[in-house]
Amino acid sequence: MKSTIFSAAKYILLVGAVIVVILPLSVVLFASFKTKTEYSKTSPLTPPSNWFNLANFETAFLQGGMVTGFLNTTVVLLVSLAGTIFVGTMAAYTIDRFRFRGRKFILGLFLVATLIPSVTSQVATFRIITGAGLFNTKAALILLFLGTDIIAIYIFIQFMRSIPISLDEAATIDGANRWTIYWRIILPLLKPAIATVVIIKGIAIYNEFYLPFLYLPSENLISTSLFRFKGPFGAAWEVIAAGTILVLLPTIAAFLFLQRWIYKGFVAGSVK
Repeated sequence: MKSTIFSAAKYILLVGAVIVVILPLSVVLFASFKTKTEYSKTSPLTPPSNWFNLANFETAFLQGGMVTGFLNTTVVLLVSLAGTIFVGTMAAYTIDRFRFRGRKFILGLFLVATLIPSVTSQVATFRIITGAGLFNTKAALILLFLGTDIIAIYIFIQFMRSIPISLDEAATIDGANRWTIYWRIILPLLKPAIATVVIIKGIAIYNEFYLPFLYLPSENLISTSLFRFKGPFGAAWEVIAAGTILVLLPTIAAFLFLQRWIYKGFVAGSVK
């Protein structure tokens, strides 16, 4: 009897979770195919009368500057991820393979940094960016995104610990220096961890709105291009919905294609 109740409760919770996720997406999807008049006169859960109405998508893509937004986002995303991987793997390699004074203190500083709300440091960060002459440039966003975080370092360290130190010792005997060991041995073996960090941080950068809106007001990223349809006298919500669908498509495709790397990275990082 108890097993039946637990099984029923499990499926009820799963169905509820699916509804919570699908319902908002359905509202956005329905709105993206509606005309302005139809959107204002029908319920959010009412399907559109014409599923082939692509006018909202055309408006969002052309007038919303989404082409430029995709290009700018791609540049910022690729450079930021490359820097994150380089800094994160080098930091993890140093912390795991080297024994030096202050090693535990550095790890403690990473943990403390995660406890400080980012909003409390925005004034100082903004002054540093403007003082360096980087305001309203892509370099400002790249610099802010490039810094890795404790989650990335933690994932890299957990994978690093699964790599035998004997590989380093064998390479040292063969005459390899520390850089060669890192570049030729450690980095290739960290591919699952790198894929995990790329997916997690890549999606975070792709969806970031606050930093591009504040530090790059003259150029659109994909997250800020939709904001132009919101004005003081109202908003074209049907166009915003169409643009939202366009923004979601690359994220959904990337997640479906690379989801096994996410699960593999988290599971391996939790048990190694």
